[in-house]
Amino acid sequence: MAIARDFSLDAKYRREEGLIFLSGIQALVRLPLDQHRADKRRGLDTATLISGYRGSPLGGLDLTLERNGELLREHNVVFLSGLNEDLGATAIYGSQLANLFPRPKYDGVLGMWYGKGPGVDRTGDIFKHANFAGVGKQGGVLALGGDDPLSKSSTLPTHSEVAFYDALFPVLFPGNIQEILDLGRLGFELSRYSGLWVGFKIVTNVADEVGTAEVAPHRVVVTDPGFLFEGRPWQAQQQPMLMPPFGLETERLIHYGRLEAARAFAAANGINRIAVPTPEAWLGIVAAGKTYYDLREALGELGLDDAALRRYGIRILKLGMLFPMEPGIVREFARGLEELLVIEEKRAFTELFIRDVLYNQSERPRVVGKHDEEGRILVPANGELDADRIAQLVASRLERKLHLDSITARVALLEALRERPAPRTLVRQPYFCSGCPHNRSTVVPEGSIAAAGIGCHGMALYMDRNTYGLTHMGGEGAQWVGMAPFTETPHIFQNLGDGTFFHSGSLAIRQAVAAGTNVTYKILYNSAVAMTGGQDAAGAMPVPELTRALEAEGVKRIVVMTDELDQYPKGTRWARGVEVWHRDRLDEAQRVLREVPGVTVLIYDQRCAAEKRRLRKRGKLPDPAMRVYINEAVCEGCGDCGVKSNCLSVHPVETEFGRKTQIHQSSCNKDYSCLRGDCPSFLTVIPRGTAKKKERRLFTVDRALPEPALKVSRQCSIFMTGIGGTGVVTVNQILGTAALLDGQHVRGLDQTGLSQKGGPVVSHLKISERPEEVSSKVAAGEADGYLGFDILVATSPQSLDHARPDKTIAVVSTSQVPT
Repeated sequence: MAIARDFSLDAKYRREEGLIFLSGIQALVRLPLDQHRADKRRGLDTATLISGYRGSPLGGLDLTLERNGELLREHNVVFLSGLNEDLGATAIYGSQLANLFPRPKYDGVLGMWYGKGPGVDRTGDIFKHANFAGVGKQGGVLALGGDDPLSKSSTLPTHSEVAFYDALFPVLFPGNIQEILDLGRLGFELSRYSGLWVGFKIVTNVADEVGTAEVAPHRVVVTDPGFLFEGRPWQAQQQPMLMPPFGLETERLIHYGRLEAARAFAAANGINRIAVPTPEAWLGIVAAGKTYYDLREALGELGLDDAALRRYGIRILKLGMLFPMEPGIVREFARGLEELLVIEEKRAFTELFIRDVLYNQSERPRVVGKHDEEGRILVPANGELDADRIAQLVASRLERKLHLDSITARVALLEALRERPAPRTLVRQPYFCSGCPHNRSTVVPEGSIAAAGIGCHGMALYMDRNTYGLTHMGGEGAQWVGMAPFTETPHIFQNLGDGTFFHSGSLAIRQAVAAGTNVTYKILYNSAVAMTGGQDAAGAMPVPELTRALEAEGVKRIVVMTDELDQYPKGTRWARGVEVWHRDRLDEAQRVLREVPGVTVLIYDQRCAAEKRRLRKRGKLPDPAMRVYINEAVCEGCGDCGVKSNCLSVHPVETEFGRKTQIHQSSCNKDYSCLRGDCPSFLTVIPRGTAKKKERRLFTVDRALPEPALKVSRQCSIFMTGIGGTGVVTVNQILGTAALLDGQHVRGLDQTGLSQKGGPVVSHLKISERPEEVSSKVAAGEADGYLGFDILVATSPQSLDHARPDKTIAVVSTSQVPT
């Protein structure tokens, strides 16, 4: 059914019934609004606090929340960006204590914490304390753990369910946008009922998903499980006294009360379900969250729809709650099976709980997962599982009993793709933006060594800059404290982003001061958390105040470098002895500081180039009139300007006189570092007068357009490739919205990774007439449409795997962008 033409982009948040189109991040923004609406229908006046710390795959959550401030206020939602994950969680803990203070404003306060995998790890202590204390009356907490299983934008691959389990959180795992909304609502209700914080595992491919979802006021109906504890109806109780001996009694209450209440709630509300209840099955397959939809995609590609699964004796269990395991449904599912196969990413987790449930059963199936019955590796514990990988391992179990042409053909295709020789092709390597401060700030003097840190400046590790090592966020330099006594190297430079400094890195400087270590911290002050969307750093202070704070910590000497000396007015209150130099004196400043015993600091103050460009476009920052050009007739093509500036806007160009160099004007951010070469071919041009503003042309349809002829079936898949800035994500959003307006259902995925730094972008889109239990990714050889926005990414083997000569229609741009 087509959507009415009064459609608006905020329908994703405001529409209360029907079909909506949104991303995984936008679904997380809508979730507390839906909970508030449900509470209001019950006559409850509740509010919500959201806090945490940004980081992929939840990097855009805080920006999306900030852009919808009016909407949040309408639903009593307060958003406070945490200084770091630990303090954000402590604020959420506080929200659950508000009901215990005099004169509470609301009937209850809900909490939603967010953080990426490493943030989950660092927040374990407050998680445990807050979970022991319980949730407030008519409250409840969801803790969103952002997992990046392929480590696309994280230093390490993560899976947060283990940390949530350690804190004794029930763990829910939504597999798509619809489940973020539905399972998220049940998660708040589960927390409220059990008195426990609830972990909500969000993997990259769910956070980055785009698609349609059904919404309705009574879509989620909550059932009271009627759980009895010690002979009385269960009622969750808070225990804010976290001193001995009260903790021991609370520990007993958690294990035998709250967690059992969570199991009962899951059973009563169908959080886990037998998706294909084949009566006389020999094989049972268990999967959860995103992996469940990858499994269904894999089975479909093997030619096994629901009817075929029943015909061939295969049963499927879909888990929504990973912990605590619901024993009743596991026993029901396992009854009569010969083999139970558990498919999950990373190390065994649900597999262990399933084994534990079935261990004492007199009749139980063989349970396989990470290893088969002979101890051989079956389901990999490394990397990410997708439909193609799952298809191969499921086929290996099925082919012992089934011999189907569809299985043989699919496995043959996947094996051929896996075993083909890898062609020698160029790849898109993420890099500093044009005019990025780090192009210059991460250079060290001859004879010196630098240590990398968390942030986009860490890409210096890919370059020939004598930069080594990496530690976790906030530990920058503390590793050198431990190395220094055992090496003849007298000193290092430690790169430290301003966002990391205000997050937790200031403590590392304090540690280095306390240890008397010889180190120069280079605080790269670019006024934005550039890796996750350009947000302001939480808790940031201006540079002059920062110098005074560093002086108070015991830093021996501080030099401030800047590209705009006049930005600091006369009379600025600096710390004693601070010198402010132009960035051109960077090498000199570093040579001076490395000779000073103890801890010194160089603050490199230059705004992020990408944010500077955005602010100029919005008229919030002056746009310099001067432009740089290269006279190709004079240029000798030596490339020195590219070496000096390290800038992506310095392009090679082929001419009739050989290879020369030019400035790519549309990407140039006017940093002017390329002028350092003092080359006679460079021209600086300042236009006279003011540029005329172009009139915005509006596209109008002045005649009836015929319906296009369909080249594919109504159920189709589109695969798109490009690099950051080529519009791949925008096109995916436009096509998805158009499908919504046509009454179609959509599942898609935007794999952006390090797109903000020129890295590759890949988008998937599936359109169907009804909701389908499929993966958000286009499987190997299944693309009907193939759109290449960048020829290098489009021709990479990983991208071409999705196309098939007899099926795919491709449209590829042949324009060349240097890498």
